[in-house]
Amino acid sequence: MGAQEALVLPAKLRPVLRKPFGVLYEGTGKDTIRKIASDLGSPTKLISVGDVTTFYLLESDIVPDVCVVDDRTKREPASDCVMLGTKHAAFTTISVDNPPGVITGDLIDAICDAVRSSQHIRIFVRGEEDLAALPAILMAPIDSVVLYGQPNEGVVLVRITESKKDEIRSLLDQIIEECAHKGQFDGIRRKLDGYYCY
Repeated sequence: MGAQEALVLPAKLRPVLRKPFGVLYEGTGKDTIRKIASDLGSPTKLISVGDVTTFYLLESDIVPDVCVVDDRTKREPASDCVMLGTKHAAFTTISVDNPPGVITGDLIDAICDAVRSSQHIRIFVRGEEDLAALPAILMAPIDSVVLYGQPNEGVVLVRITESKKDEIRSLLDQIIEECAHKGQFDGIRRKLDGYYCY
């Protein structure tokens, strides 16, 4: 798939992304992670998106199978503590370029490879990981959990089911339809439909 392929979030769909795609656990820090941990169970894969969410998981001795971070929080540089804290020794780090408000083919490739890996993978995004939860939900195997931060509210827990994948696929189809030159997104559509993952 060409590196030029990228989905740009249309302004009219931004309000949809402000609504949680799963259960919102309100609060901050370890207290929120403690509430999540008691409901987590034993997911097939645990994927965390966002620096602060990942940091507090690791602070609570929960190492996700995959994390996606960008050294930023709320579009500002994360604290040194958080940036260092996501560099856990358990992770193999891969880096990818992904601008704000965009899902690149390279980001999809990275998430796909990470969820298939038997290692703990840290995806470091040069740019922003603000939309990474969407492909993560589609790429994750059934019975996995995706956690991502909801700014100023808490952490969202998404349990991966076929119906949840269908919901996200429908949203991404809307984004693809809004993008110009629809034909050039055939590679992205195939990847998001799971041809290369589970």
